[in-house]
Amino acid sequence: QVQLVESGGGLVQPGGSLRLSCSASGFTLDTFAMGWLRQAAGKEREGVACISNNNRVTYYADSVEGRVTISRDDAKKMGYLQMDSLEAEDSAVYYCARDFRFVESCSISTSVYELWGQGTQVTVST
Repeated sequence: QVQLVESGGGLVQPGGSLRLSCSASGFTLDTFAMGWLRQAAGKEREGVACISNNNRVTYYADSVEGRVTISRDDAKKMGYLQMDSLEAEDSAVYYCARDFRFVESCSISTSVYELWGQGTQVTVST
């Protein structure tokens, strides 16, 4: 079955850290660029970070630049999002997703993603 499954979300205090994981199955992960996107309550889904299929290109949303690191381990079919210095504004459901294009780059535009996980909730609060 072709799917993505996120894990690692939870409740964290402001300034804290979380590492989200994304497990891919049913397809060859290293063929595709991957991304992490999020949707806060009452807001539209937005791109957070992306990584190209060859690990050479990453992009980050301005709102998380310097606080977030995206990575992947194709041998394990896993993607990761390390989030540090978390802020209340980072609270959202986080999704990993697969880019449908076969390009040696990546994009944080939601329009390029066609396979999504079920999401994992991140809540930053005291």
